[in-house]
Amino acid sequence: MYEEENNENAKNTERFPESSKKQNVKKVKETQKSLSVFGSLKGLCFAGILTAMSIILGKFLQIPNPFQEIIRISFENLPIMLSAFCLGPIAAAAVGAVADLIGCLLYGYSINPIITLGAASVGLVSGFISEYIVKKPLVLKIITCEAAAHTVGSVLIKSAGLAAWYLAKYNIGYWELAAWRLLTYTLVGIAESVILILLLKNKEFQKQIERMRGKK
Repeated sequence: MYEEENNENAKNTERFPESSKKQNVKKVKETQKSLSVFGSLKGLCFAGILTAMSIILGKFLQIPNPFQEIIRISFENLPIMLSAFCLGPIAAAAVGAVADLIGCLLYGYSINPIITLGAASVGLVSGFISEYIVKKPLVLKIITCEAAAHTVGSVLIKSAGLAAWYLAKYNIGYWELAAWRLLTYTLVGIAESVILILLLKNKEFQKQIERMRGKK
């Protein structure tokens, strides 16, 4: 029975050699296109790990506070920032958006598109700055990326998203909320900067990132 099936497949391949080749080439191109955002299969796997880390840090290991619905104290953006330095702006934006969407589903939050946009913006802004604007020195690059990404994504965009849900409940204005979030993410950003500097200065970690990005 198996021999008959193999013979039949072989005959089909002989009958339509060009179409099968075209299908294979098309599949290869689609795979290459999907991996090009992350650099390689290793990069894609690394992005998946960072996405999982962001979900755990943001949704399950956040620091409790009375206003955690509008001011979340966590290191959820640390893996997103790391993906920006290691994988580039598009991959980092994908990590941020996917982490927010899956995290909301797992934790029982309603999906807020503006919050998701803010999470993606953290990766996009930090990745764009590190890739095209401030490349060296490392410390200046990290501090600039932290400041810009949190200002745009965590403060301005996410505050707008939270305004539609919670401002009436807490009787607080947009700019007041943004100011409190700016203070929070200034402190969080300092801690994240120290961790990123120590991590990205590690030579072994640098070697692994270079291998993953195909530089060695």
